Amino acid sequence: MALLNFKKRDAGAAQTSSPEVEAFLQNYSIEVMPRTAAKVDDFRDLLPAGTRVYIAHIEGTPIEEMVATAKRLNDEGFPVMPHFPARIIKDEATLADWIARYQGEADVKQALMLAGGVAKPHGAFDSSMQLLETGLFDKAGFTNLHVAGHPEGNKDIDPDGSSKNVDEALQWKQKFSERTDASMALATQFAFDAKPIIEWADGLKAAGVDLPIHIGIAGPAKLQTLIKFAIACGVGPSLKVLQKRAMDVSKLLLPYEPTDVIAELAAHKAANPDFNITNVHFFPLGGIKTNANWAINNGGDAAKPVNS
Repeated sequence: MALLNFKKRDAGAAQTSSPEVEAFLQNYSIEVMPRTAAKVDDFRDLLPAGTRVYIAHIEGTPIEEMVATAKRLNDEGFPVMPHFPARIIKDEATLADWIARYQGEADVKQALMLAGGVAKPHGAFDSSMQLLETGLFDKAGFTNLHVAGHPEGNKDIDPDGSSKNVDEALQWKQKFSERTDASMALATQFAFDAKPIIEWADGLKAAGVDLPIHIGIAGPAKLQTLIKFAIACGVGPSLKVLQKRAMDVSKLLLPYEPTDVIAELAAHKAANPDFNITNVHFFPLGGIKTNANWAINNGGDAAKPVNS
């Protein structure tokens, strides 16, 4: 019931954000899956023109569904960036086939490469670096290649809780960005606390990694939903933000909104224009429409949907 009430309020809410937040939300991106995208009648009713839409490829999803979703979004005028999870791609021939299908049927020119949340690889690949090393994306003329970033670490990659392997991989990706014709960026896991995000981003720059960062932000959702996803995805320090909220009875039944974390990041960006976080990437854990409406109500004119 709380989420239903939120939607009613959100749909007619007045814009109350600051100029800093509106600037920070410009050119945001959002992530969908074939099954969630199918619930949206027309993305032009929700998203501003030119919004990049990532399509998450979950193990077991047929490539045909992924390509069909990409085609539908492209036909509606949105640049599409499908996931290429290394561990569910059997071999180089399969990768080449996927690229050919995306390009031939959906005019895809962008890709997010990641290892993928699969314990045992299906074949030859187990990391995004191996996908890049094939040279197939450059050969196909992809214009944008994004790789994963982890502001709070990744225990699948660094089981000891350090960031050693993640850091080494980022240095490799930085060097690769200098020899590819494609524009590269980091698309990160979501987090809920601005301070660890800022420290991580500043640390990358100090270490010589200057790839633009598209910071992952969880969209509005029930608190219970976010805590479940945060635990499943290994979100660490900022999970305390949700746990603290859960202890506040007055907020327990209200949906979480990313207002505070975005406002703090936006203020930091305004005060530090060379800050390496350049874009917001939304994970619509509470629903695509709910997330899009929040962006519309907080992003100013640049967030107005095509059909507005």
